[in-house]
Amino acid sequence: MTLCSTSSALFPSCKSRKVQVDFNGGNVSSDGGLLLLRQVDRRLGLTRRLSNVLDDPRRPKSVQHTYADLFRQRIYAIALGYEDLNDHDTLRDDVLFQTGVDRSERLAGHSTLHRFEQMADREAAWALHSVLVEQFIASFKEAPRELILDFDATDDPVHGTQEGRFFHGYYDHYCFLPLYVFCGSQLLVSYLRPSNNDAAKHAWAILRLLVKRLRQAWPEVKIILRGDSGFCRWKMLAWCERHNVGYIVGLAKNSRILQAAGAALEKAQQQYQRSGRKVRRFTSVKYSALSWDRARRVIVKAECSEKGLNPRFVVTNLKGRAGDLYQKVYCARGEMENRIKEQQLGLFADRTSCHRWWVNQFRLLLSSMAYVLIETIRRHGLRATRMATAQVNTLRVKLLKIGAVITRNSRRIRVHLASGYPDKDLFLLLARRLAPG
Repeated sequence: MTLCSTSSALFPSCKSRKVQVDFNGGNVSSDGGLLLLRQVDRRLGLTRRLSNVLDDPRRPKSVQHTYADLFRQRIYAIALGYEDLNDHDTLRDDVLFQTGVDRSERLAGHSTLHRFEQMADREAAWALHSVLVEQFIASFKEAPRELILDFDATDDPVHGTQEGRFFHGYYDHYCFLPLYVFCGSQLLVSYLRPSNNDAAKHAWAILRLLVKRLRQAWPEVKIILRGDSGFCRWKMLAWCERHNVGYIVGLAKNSRILQAAGAALEKAQQQYQRSGRKVRRFTSVKYSALSWDRARRVIVKAECSEKGLNPRFVVTNLKGRAGDLYQKVYCARGEMENRIKEQQLGLFADRTSCHRWWVNQFRLLLSSMAYVLIETIRRHGLRATRMATAQVNTLRVKLLKIGAVITRNSRRIRVHLASGYPDKDLFLLLARRLAPG
């Protein structure tokens, strides 16, 4: 390594003091919060479980980097904001990163990580999804009384002529159409799909598998399906009714449902004309599309303002007042959209730029695992603090991107975090709360 001598000619003095610069500061990292990721990973056993469910076809004597090492390196880097494999050609020499991965030697370079991703196939995707679900179940100390499963799809723009590339008319570009399933803020499914299919494609099968596994763990739990109108398929609703699963799902407007809700819409319009103020009324009607097997309860939101009528419809088999079900239960699904944005914008879930389909599914799952770590930090470590609802980008800047000097010898590793770090107390609280139990 080239040792650069001190230079004072490049920068002006400050208050009669010379400003000298050199490159002899030793091992310095901008990712001091990586220790928190290591802490929460050890608490959950996440990367250990991921490596255990995959078969390693490599010759054991030739392996330098285990699957556990590669999972940690890749997932921690995504959480810290490093989305590209090329970043690891530099990170592999970061002593703090080596400590986080539980190694004292150089980490894997981008070529090794690339080969790791290329081994992905259908069985690997299934196995990693099983870890997500089991991780969710293990997060409960007691059996929950009720679980609301939020289903939603989003667009994932493609980066070229990739496998599964199709144009989507609604989003007006070439994209994939991944399906996400959340329960509260916890992620259960991130399933990559081509965009030439219905938004509800495979949602029924995934719901069935989730219900089966969750009821194996908690036989008495009440399960509710929640989704927008893209998931309003009568066969799926009928399955829910046969298997004692609740549902509250959006229903697209059409002439027949508008006719059924005509009285409520007319009253809302008349009330607005009298008062001149925005009016919102709720009621329920019985409705059956021509393809449905029977009529079902539809909640009508009759809203009228200076912009005119703005009706919305939700089909449900839940009991309760129409207004409460719509505003307190159905509208809460908007929080899931924030979680998807965290995935896409904060954790690079849209970095599906490989040619092969299953490699892109694998990358989506790596981002999902990074989300699991950060979400656990937020839900468990930051509860009842001022950052309990902070989003991924904020948590990364405030808690993970901390300047640190690292010294390492045969006996210990010292991590000297920046003296001016403003959230020292919060960092130490997190470290204590996230310690393996």
